Amino acid sequence: MTDARQNAHRLIDRLPDLQISALVGLLETIVDPVAAALRNAPIDDEPETEEERQAVAEAHDWLKRNGKGIPHAEAMRRLGLE
Repeated sequence: MTDARQNAHRLIDRLPDLQISALVGLLETIVDPVAAALRNAPIDDEPETEEERQAVAEAHDWLKRNGKGIPHAEAMRRLGLE
């Protein structure tokens, strides 16, 4: 281990639990800022439109009739995107 890493470990070991929790959040943001942004993003609170409700209902009906979804490769082929 490098001296800086060993020093970081020593300092972390001296922190009280509450500060460890805050430090973990900071380290997670440094290591993976995208995951941190997603974790902190607000929940989508837009109201569902009637069109969206209808599309979901149609998808549920389709699944009831067909028993399972379409594999990704098949969907891509049907859309001409393979």
